[in-house]
Amino acid sequence: MEERYRPKAIEQKWQRFWEENKTYQATEDGGKPKYYVLEMFPYPSGRIHMGHVRVYAIGDVIARFKRMRGYNVLHPMGWDAFGLPAENAAIERGIHPAKWTMENVAYMRDQLKKMGISYDWDREIATCDAEYYRWEQLVFIRMLERGIAYRKRSSVNWCPSCQTVLANEQVEGGRCWRCESEVTKRDIDGWYFKITAYADELLDWCDRLTGWPERVITMQKNWIGRSEGAEFDLPVVGRSELKFRVFTTRPDTVFGMTYAVLAPEHPLVDQLVTAPGERDAVERFRAEVLKQSEQERVAEDRPKHGLRLSARAINPFNGVEIPLFIADYVLMIYGTGAIMAVPGEDQRDWDFAKTHGLDIIETVKRPANWSGEAYTGDGIKINSGFLDGLTVADAKRRATAWLVERGLGEAKINYRLRDWGISRQRYWGAPIPVLYCDACGMVPEKEENLPVVLPRDVQISGKGGSPLVSHPAFASAACTRCGGQARRETDTMDTFVESSWYFLRYCSPQYDGGMVEPGAAAYWMPVDQYIGGIEHAVLHLLYARFYTKVLRDLGLVNVDEPFNALLSQGMVVKDGAKMSKSKGNVVSDDMIREKYGADTGRLFELFAGPPEKDLEWSDQGVEGAYRFLTRLWRFIFQHRYALIAAPSALSPNELSGDLRNLHRLIHRTIKKVTEDIEDRFHFNTAIAAIMELFNALSAAAQDESRLDMAAPVIKSGVESIVILLYPFAPHIASELWESLDHKTTLDAVGWPKHSPEALEEETLLIVVQINGKVRGKITVPADVTQERIQSEALADSRVAGFLDGKRVQRVVYVPRRLLNIVVEG
Repeated sequence: MEERYRPKAIEQKWQRFWEENKTYQATEDGGKPKYYVLEMFPYPSGRIHMGHVRVYAIGDVIARFKRMRGYNVLHPMGWDAFGLPAENAAIERGIHPAKWTMENVAYMRDQLKKMGISYDWDREIATCDAEYYRWEQLVFIRMLERGIAYRKRSSVNWCPSCQTVLANEQVEGGRCWRCESEVTKRDIDGWYFKITAYADELLDWCDRLTGWPERVITMQKNWIGRSEGAEFDLPVVGRSELKFRVFTTRPDTVFGMTYAVLAPEHPLVDQLVTAPGERDAVERFRAEVLKQSEQERVAEDRPKHGLRLSARAINPFNGVEIPLFIADYVLMIYGTGAIMAVPGEDQRDWDFAKTHGLDIIETVKRPANWSGEAYTGDGIKINSGFLDGLTVADAKRRATAWLVERGLGEAKINYRLRDWGISRQRYWGAPIPVLYCDACGMVPEKEENLPVVLPRDVQISGKGGSPLVSHPAFASAACTRCGGQARRETDTMDTFVESSWYFLRYCSPQYDGGMVEPGAAAYWMPVDQYIGGIEHAVLHLLYARFYTKVLRDLGLVNVDEPFNALLSQGMVVKDGAKMSKSKGNVVSDDMIREKYGADTGRLFELFAGPPEKDLEWSDQGVEGAYRFLTRLWRFIFQHRYALIAAPSALSPNELSGDLRNLHRLIHRTIKKVTEDIEDRFHFNTAIAAIMELFNALSAAAQDESRLDMAAPVIKSGVESIVILLYPFAPHIASELWESLDHKTTLDAVGWPKHSPEALEEETLLIVVQINGKVRGKITVPADVTQERIQSEALADSRVAGFLDGKRVQRVVYVPRRLLNIVVEG
């Protein structure tokens, strides 16, 4: 053992050992409980920085801890390798997406190995591998057969200059991110998955995901957006053939309807607007709305813009004519693309009505002290015709019944959730296994022809759409039904499809008989602990849940949900912003490793705060983590031979005074670290407890006159520290364990257990209060009665001085901690 801590050499040594001995290779083992821990796999964008390290370090702590606790742990890694950034890189740098992606994979794999993350690298996957996406192509065909995959026409962002479809994130201020041309809308055919068919099950299962953060469950529920109400038609004044349907969750408020709103893209608008001047105004308004993203249009904190039309609608409940608008906050993809507006009971409608000088009718009696604007609470109906005097709940039922009786509407359950559009008019993605034949129409590819392989010999310019369209060997194919000439689908799948089942493929990555080997899936699934950023709380997680349920219904898996528990880690923040390349505030993982070692970087990010909270990057914090590891190294180097020679067997009955207290602290630390990892993922407090124990051991070792007597206790403490530190800083812990003359590596050592006997206190320090204020402290034997404690407290000179003859009214005792004496006056 060298005197100086040299992290680079130590880390290389142990990484080589783990790789050569396949320490973290997982196999199905019925003799152990299984534990599947998984971090969301990364997109291979180039380099891992310290903003990324946190999630991998968290997963590694859990994996190592569970392994030491006797679990059979699966901890795999792979690459979410398809996606738009690779195409952008191809355009900007003249490099093929496949080459760019795999070069990044190689670099990032090397970085993860140098971090010492305990992955089973034999299970590594990349979603751009045809042997991976062939199985989702097969599932696509199965979904097509069952009507879960279907094709329909939809509106997309179109750049007329680049002649290509743009994703929402490629539209900046209504213009193409690449050429800055004004973006328009274009209707094209695309593929969809019918996720709405699973809406109720997805929603119902939210309440069973007890291991998920409440805010993620809330976000999923809101995204699914189940709402009960009524749907009915509003006729257009003077146009008996025209009407439009609205949905409302508050049919009780219909008598407060003072205007109605259509989405600017609603097909009825073009029928309503015929005058040239008004049509021009509508087109200008639509052009402005096009510059906003869907999220911006519905954001609650943004002003709502509208254009009043010359047409008017009729409220069917009272026959009153009301103004008709188009507005940016109503979208065709939500509900019916039209709303009835009741500003008296809806704040958004109230704001819009005030802006446009529209009537506001209150239909619910306000509380006596009400001074607000729109009122959304309960109450008795007013100004509501035949609904007057009813409660809100009764009025909802009565209004809906009125519509149904007259054939004007119906009770309706609506969902905010929309079917998942999976078509991407881009190159770097999994091909959709479908052909178009003039004679037979749309036909799926034959299963024996899978995978439909993405060709590599393409030129990517960023203009003119996907290069697959002009690739004759790919686009031209024989019809699988009649054998005639057919055209292959040139759209590729949304990359969320690949990430919706990758966790299953890890169970049997080399299996060539299907998506997943049934026995392996039955053993490992579901994932016990999933870890990833809150930014994936909705789409990725919802799609993965949906896809798992589809695979279950196809008979491929036997689980209802993919992830038992979820940890959404916070961001790493530097200079007030999330650490990211685009912000220019990244700290290189390579730099931290070279200067301090991987263990230091891991330890800092795990110690700096609870994993679910954002972490503020601190150079001083990194230095502090390095100093702690260096102090521990030097301490063990200095006392190494004495520690090795000291006896290991230790009985607390043989100890007294400070040594018994130190022995108690060792076991208290074991208990705390175990509970902090197992129950709360409070890695920061676990590390703090380890540091506190080390400080106590260091202090005990300074008394050289008692060192021989203290050596067994110090040895027990040091070995406990090394084991407890192992999940957080595995390289230095492994080296220190070996340096203490242990022949078994830490990877094969069990997690320590605390001794309840050792935790027993000999004496108690009782805080004494008078009327809630601390007036003294007394030390009493641990087995003393409350009466004895009360007697000694009253006899204590400091306490007695505050009592000063006052009558004691009562005494409140908090066992083993506190005595509060309540006196008169």
